[in-house]
Amino acid sequence: MTGVLRPGHAQLRVLDLEEAVHFYTEVIGLKETGRDAQGRVYFKAWDEHDHNSVVLRQAERAGLDFFGFKVLDQATLDLLEQGLQRQGIATERIPAGEMLGTGERVRFAVPTGHTLELYADKDRVGNGLGLVNPDAWPDGLKGMAPTRMDHCLLYGPDIDTTRSIMEKALDFALVERVKLEDGETDLAIWLTSSTKAHDIAFVRHEEPGKLHHVAFKLDTWEQVLRAADIMSKNKVSIDIGPTRHGVTRGLTIYFFDPSGNRLETFCGGYDWYPDMDTIKWTWEEVGKGIFYHARQLNDRFLSVVS
Repeated sequence: MTGVLRPGHAQLRVLDLEEAVHFYTEVIGLKETGRDAQGRVYFKAWDEHDHNSVVLRQAERAGLDFFGFKVLDQATLDLLEQGLQRQGIATERIPAGEMLGTGERVRFAVPTGHTLELYADKDRVGNGLGLVNPDAWPDGLKGMAPTRMDHCLLYGPDIDTTRSIMEKALDFALVERVKLEDGETDLAIWLTSSTKAHDIAFVRHEEPGKLHHVAFKLDTWEQVLRAADIMSKNKVSIDIGPTRHGVTRGLTIYFFDPSGNRLETFCGGYDWYPDMDTIKWTWEEVGKGIFYHARQLNDRFLSVVS
């Protein structure tokens, strides 16, 4: 791993900021790490060492402002920006400090209508355990207590060109794909920059720039089931789950924050290596691919985006 390391941050729009802050801290279990002059609120999951991975801002409609990836170092950031520009992608440098604890960012748009970012530096705040003889987890965890912000799924047009940009400029790999009825056109693609089954995914959709979900990682199936109990106790709107994906083999619950942004608790999934072949799912088995137990999709999962 020498280029794009991992998903680093997602900035989400919410309709009621303080209601959202309560939800993300008390129900999901993120830790608030700061507020800036723009009124944005910053969070991290307990086992993340960087200052933030989720940023909330109040707006008139829910959705995703941008999704960022951390890269190895400043030299890598420069090289990846050059790679984007060679693919005909315009880039913008966002100065260090525009986001709390975050260095200079390279911002660019992809043909699905989404804004993505790359950055090399973010303040290291640790996970509360220290680096000498640490315990297995910190005291005082709240809510579902995910270990990290894990990935996102985005809806928009022209996922083919977007895939090409992610592969050629940023060295992502195509892990799995779902085909439409014609057997040729991709309905959905899952991409990784690491050894995870996916770091970002795209679904073909007429409207550009839509968010399907941002996912948070849990370590075990037991913790996913506990998250379901916490959702029920707090009257959280659940889309589907607990269940298993065929694609990536992950264990999952989909649910909504109070503003209508879909989120996911996710655990499992296989390890991916560069010598592995891409897995294909046919249209006839797409239900099994997305929801392995029910073997069929529900309308809300396909149509509700923010």
